[in-house]
Amino acid sequence: MTNTRQKAITGIIWSFTDNILNKGINFVIGIVLARLLEPAEFGLVAMITIFISISQAFVNSGLTTALIRKTDCTEVEYSTVFYYNITVAFFFYLLLIVVSPILGGFFNEPNLTQVLKLIGIVIVINALGAVQQAILIKKIDFRKQTIISAIASTIAGFAGIYLAFIGWSYWSLVWMTILRNLFFTLLLWILNKWKPKYLFSYSVFKELFNFGSKILLSSLLYTFYLNIYQIVIGKFFSAADLGFFNRAEQFKNFPSDNISGVLQRVSLPVLSSLQNEKKKLKEGYKKILKVSTFITFTIMMILAAIAEPLILGLIGSKWQSSIIYLQLLCFVGMLTPLHSLNLNILLVFGRSDLGLKLEILKVLAGIPVILIGIFFGIISMIIGMFVLSIFAFYLNSLWAGDFIGYSLKEQVTDMLPYLFYAFLIGGCLKFSGVFLTFNPMLNLVIQIIVGLVLVLSTAQFFKIEPYREIKNIIKSKISFKGV
Repeated sequence: MTNTRQKAITGIIWSFTDNILNKGINFVIGIVLARLLEPAEFGLVAMITIFISISQAFVNSGLTTALIRKTDCTEVEYSTVFYYNITVAFFFYLLLIVVSPILGGFFNEPNLTQVLKLIGIVIVINALGAVQQAILIKKIDFRKQTIISAIASTIAGFAGIYLAFIGWSYWSLVWMTILRNLFFTLLLWILNKWKPKYLFSYSVFKELFNFGSKILLSSLLYTFYLNIYQIVIGKFFSAADLGFFNRAEQFKNFPSDNISGVLQRVSLPVLSSLQNEKKKLKEGYKKILKVSTFITFTIMMILAAIAEPLILGLIGSKWQSSIIYLQLLCFVGMLTPLHSLNLNILLVFGRSDLGLKLEILKVLAGIPVILIGIFFGIISMIIGMFVLSIFAFYLNSLWAGDFIGYSLKEQVTDMLPYLFYAFLIGGCLKFSGVFLTFNPMLNLVIQIIVGLVLVLSTAQFFKIEPYREIKNIIKSKISFKGV
């Protein structure tokens, strides 16, 4: 077994562990906070997400991705990106402070001004750790990131719960976010040995920025595309409505973003190492596509089937309005990991310009969806988001597939069996819930057990290829000594 395959397997396992552990901790903490706080308080903090995310995109400017893709980075390149990140981060933090009263007035939420002034510091904090994290990703060293994420999330989570318990309202969410990013960055510096040198090269910056600028624009458009719906809900509806939508998204994002995060973080460095071996690149990509499709489709359909006992059992009846949002968002989340995978192929071949064009097309196509939400309500908007996700997958797959000789038709053909399988599992699970008349928490536990048994038994019986691939990966990892 090659060193590349060993690294890939190790990276996938540790990256998946990192996502599950870190997001699992945040998920549990979020459940506790949802019981302590009101939907409107979550909605208030959700209103500022897009502004922090956009600022963060400018700070990174695609330069960290350029570092990850580049096979032979020097100290000059690392240090140049580090100092650029810090400078831009301070600029955008000051800018947020200046415009915070305007944003508070836009949403008609005076409290938003002070919240934005404080939480904006995470832009600077994250900039301090961006290069450190890029180095670990280049090494496919997700073990350290797993440890760092778990420690940071746990400390910040307990602090947030304590502050909510003593009555700090939405400020508990603000401080939890700041502390999580602060501890994550501090631990990156402690556990990673790299330190910046007093070096900055304009020519190096220009070279990296020529590639990264396309990623910057793509990232800005993608961030806008992801968060515009929250702005629309916050502006034209209420903070409570945004809280319901945001909570449903967080439940949906737990499995969807875990898979997407693993694919994005592991596939880019691994596939980049195979960019000159087209046949191997296609084979590896095809395997990843099948495995991710099997996992994502199945999990999202199970989540849609158990949405009611999940919401009512874990966070209570005051969040009941989130149920229908979650069920519909699960269909949107089915294709999210595949977007990341297809876009990474473009980055492997250095075609960040095509990634930018794709994001422009998706944003333009999203305008009617936004208008639908404003005039016809949140449910109609989510249905529009699902249609848009299909369109986005069509574009991503069509262009990315050309680079490795893996056509859209082939991709869809490989995916369809797992789509039918997921609908079958979800339908059976939903039907079984009709006969459960216990309290929501007990119903949830029973349905989860039924779902697990159903998936494991049917996947084994029908010898589903991705299921066997996952088992082989686990067996291979266990067989490695010293990995």
